[in-house]
Amino acid sequence: MQRKRSYKTARISPQCSNFGKEVCCATDFPPADNDHDTLANWQLDTPPGINSTGHLIFETVNSLLQHWPNTRMRNGHNIVPGKVPPGTLLYRGSWNSSLPPGPGWTATDPEHSILFCRNLVSENGCWHLTLISTRPLKVVYFDGSSAAKAPFATMDSQDIIAWGDVQPSWPLEEMDRIEDLCKWGREYDVDGFVSEIMLCNFTSGVRLVSALNLAGPVMPRNSSPKSSCMFEAMYAGSLHNQYPGETRIQLDLSGLISFYDTELVPSLVAARFGKERWDHRLLNISREDVKRVRARLGEVLSRPTGQSSGIDWQGLIRVIVDRYSERLQFVRYLLNSVDTDVNDWNVTDYAIKTQLQLRNLLVPYILVNTTPPSIDPKTKGTGLDALDWARPTYRLCATTHTGMLKDDVMTTSEKVLLSAVRETTREICRVLTKMWGLGVLAGVDQFMGTVNELDAEAIQNLMKRWRKEVDELMAWLDWSVWVKCRPACGPEEICYLTTWPIGFPLPPLPPLPQNGYCVPLLPPQPRQCKVPMVTGLLAQSVPPPLEISGDWERPQPRCIRRVDPYESSFRDHP
Repeated sequence: MQRKRSYKTARISPQCSNFGKEVCCATDFPPADNDHDTLANWQLDTPPGINSTGHLIFETVNSLLQHWPNTRMRNGHNIVPGKVPPGTLLYRGSWNSSLPPGPGWTATDPEHSILFCRNLVSENGCWHLTLISTRPLKVVYFDGSSAAKAPFATMDSQDIIAWGDVQPSWPLEEMDRIEDLCKWGREYDVDGFVSEIMLCNFTSGVRLVSALNLAGPVMPRNSSPKSSCMFEAMYAGSLHNQYPGETRIQLDLSGLISFYDTELVPSLVAARFGKERWDHRLLNISREDVKRVRARLGEVLSRPTGQSSGIDWQGLIRVIVDRYSERLQFVRYLLNSVDTDVNDWNVTDYAIKTQLQLRNLLVPYILVNTTPPSIDPKTKGTGLDALDWARPTYRLCATTHTGMLKDDVMTTSEKVLLSAVRETTREICRVLTKMWGLGVLAGVDQFMGTVNELDAEAIQNLMKRWRKEVDELMAWLDWSVWVKCRPACGPEEICYLTTWPIGFPLPPLPPLPQNGYCVPLLPPQPRQCKVPMVTGLLAQSVPPPLEISGDWERPQPRCIRRVDPYESSFRDHP
């Protein structure tokens, strides 16, 4: 007697057996017209909603702590708790050998900190401090180019935590910003904040390793610029371009706060509507949403350790990206390798090659009983209703990674991540299944037993439709892993995205000092800037204004030289 089957979840049932192996058959799913059919929710003509943000959460989480994607999309939208492990070296360029009495900046790469290595006493040498963490440092990470002191969205999330509102006219108020961040974080025992690593207290959790008076990093005056400190700092950052990125900071994604979370921050949905991702920022966030974000972050930072599902979300997302990124790129290459307006055998040949790649992507989800109603390429029923037979493949593809994950043991942040992964994989699998199914109906799938003569015009139209489908999918996903220098750079070059401050317009400097302090123009209540006005040796070492890069708003990859002669923007200016 056959046991009753359940269709309430995407779990594969072992009841159907073929050739002695457990296989889930197409007949394990109820008919498509059944009112209780779970396949009714898997229509191949239903794309994500226009205001959906799951794919944005997916890609920004995939990009955490990586230099390349956060340089490309510098407007950060995530706040994540983390820690710096004990034994981590931190570096600080300074004016003297003393540690700061209050908050201050450190870097994880000496090439970065050495840019700030100076000496107020004479022009000989400069001070470079090395510190080591003596215990785990509790930090809060802001993604995007959050170290860029710029008025165009890089500091939006920091402003919201420090001041409860975005202050685009305060980009240079870095000392006020870090002091107020540290003041806010004191209740939660936060040791620092990560854009650079901004430490709140240099007497707690870190110890001085050395304070060295180094030879000056800047080339002597009137010398030929054969080296570039600015380039070396940028190059050191590029070593963390791709996954896993900066490994000296360990993030806890079970406490992720995302401004793309439409339940947490609904006020930004309308603000983003119709805008490209480059232009997303937090300017129009409501006061209620700000309160929710700050309260949620406070809850996350107060939560005892171990209260999460234990799922490796970063690993899960990387598995999906690794599975699809290069293959999607190759499918697009094949589709662009032939002129579909010319009716010749080449078009059919590339259609068969493309269909094989689509099938390779879906092989783990094509059941033994998956059969189209007709494989006649001249069949009139070629609309999406003719693809109902492919819906089990769609569902299996979309639910394999997440179907068995139980959200009853997840934190609120993890539920957001689960939804983002589900939405992203669902759309990838919807498009791939539709493309593959159309290829089967057109007769170019050699595994379906097609023996009919191929229709050349139908194949041309199929290729054009495929190209549109994959272009729209890849644009929607917008994975930075696809952003590369083509052709690849030579051995004396590196691939580069315009990186702040090189090539960017500079924010206006604060007014002249009063009693040694700058008094910025800050609405609505004036606040005194606590950073002494730049004078003396530092003022002499500031380079002359540089040309603004034409792509600073939307950086595009290009090759630049890593040895002399450098681009003018990277030459040292003695």
